[in-house]
Amino acid sequence: MTADRISLLGLRGFGRHGVLDAERRDGQEFVIDAVLWLDTRAAAAADDLRLTADYARLAERLSEIVSGEPVALIETLAGRLAAACLADPVVREAEITVHKPQAPVPVAFGDVTVTIRRSRTVVLALGSNLGDRLANLQRGVDVLCTEPGLDQVAVSPVYETAPVGGPAQQPDYLNAVLTAATSLPARALLDRARAAEQAAGRVRGPRWGPRTLDVDVIVYAGVVSDDPELTLPHPRAGERAFVLAPWHDLDPGAVLPGRGTVAGLLAAAGTDSVRRLPGAPLRAPA
Repeated sequence: MTADRISLLGLRGFGRHGVLDAERRDGQEFVIDAVLWLDTRAAAAADDLRLTADYARLAERLSEIVSGEPVALIETLAGRLAAACLADPVVREAEITVHKPQAPVPVAFGDVTVTIRRSRTVVLALGSNLGDRLANLQRGVDVLCTEPGLDQVAVSPVYETAPVGGPAQQPDYLNAVLTAATSLPARALLDRARAAEQAAGRVRGPRWGPRTLDVDVIVYAGVVSDDPELTLPHPRAGERAFVLAPWHDLDPGAVLPGRGTVAGLLAAAGTDSVRRLPGAPLRAPA
């Protein structure tokens, strides 16, 4: 992660966020600090604003969120502000502090703040049930990581699971999860996933049918989207042990946005349908 940093501090805006009816009715002032981590070398060399974060435009966007749809918790507001920062593809990581100096606290106080730090973390699920399944998974990892854009890559152990849905009498799947920090926009990441599938010889057939390689974008930087082409987070990930089990291996504290902890979801889904394969490691890029 580059150490370059841009800070936008003391942004003031009026909003109606809070649990109490009076807060929703009367509103109050909020103060926002946003710290962005990015690589500014290209912008500095070219002296070109288009290659770095435009803090004036960012300030306008954050102000719109503060004055926009009310939420109960400033934790929720902070999450929305962080997502707006990470929507800029040059921003790798963002730290947001929301100040609520007029919070309804019944004793004297100076300020109430919530600080969160979010990175452009992505979670990808890979599965194969045709051909050399393990080799297909490895090919998928290799293609995903050959070009720049994915850093700090980690790959889970491999699990075997029976097919879920789709045509009957399919071979069992091998599944794994890859996590990374990314500088790619969400659509570019989806294109990379499809390129990995094509490299493994996937031919698209019936829904949930057998395939040499399937690569699903499960989570992208905490973004929540109902775009039918790329719904985020993946709408069925919270029920799929073959996603949750390898993901939990990589990050026991992981959270599926809007659904809860991966550990809790895995406990609810159960692990009877998945079996971890010993001695079947996948190689992450150096």
